[in-house]
Amino acid sequence: MDDLTMARAIHVLAVIHWIGGVAFVSAVILPAIAAFEVPSRRVALFEAIEHRFSTQVKISVPVAGLSGAYMAWRLDAWNRFIEPAGWWLAAMALVWLLFMTILFIVEPLLLRGWFQRRAAADPVGTLRHLQRAHVLLLLVGTTVAAAGVLGAHGLLS
Repeated sequence: MDDLTMARAIHVLAVIHWIGGVAFVSAVILPAIAAFEVPSRRVALFEAIEHRFSTQVKISVPVAGLSGAYMAWRLDAWNRFIEPAGWWLAAMALVWLLFMTILFIVEPLLLRGWFQRRAAADPVGTLRHLQRAHVLLLLVGTTVAAAGVLGAHGLLS
């Protein structure tokens, strides 16, 4: 197996873990918490579950970026990111950058405190807002992942 095949496999597995996790949180965890947990305990349960996934995704998102960058470097494909036919490459990089920013800057520096304050005042509304944000991120992530697969197979150029 050559290095590009290995890099692509690593990249795909990292994206599956990352976006699959967002799907699970959006479509399973948050709705289940809203339906079955006592409102006063919903936030604590979400944070306990989310903390486990957050730790994992803080590995899979950088791995997806590093493996993608390796493939671009190895193929000398940097110019494709700015060509109109390579819009899907640029979209993948932008979604990756968005998630990296959320995971490593926005969430620890800004969202954590905001979430705690808002959840104390309105736990139901806070989780509803959180689910909407997760669904939006899921829609963006899955759309771009699908574009990446189609683009990599020459169907979007």
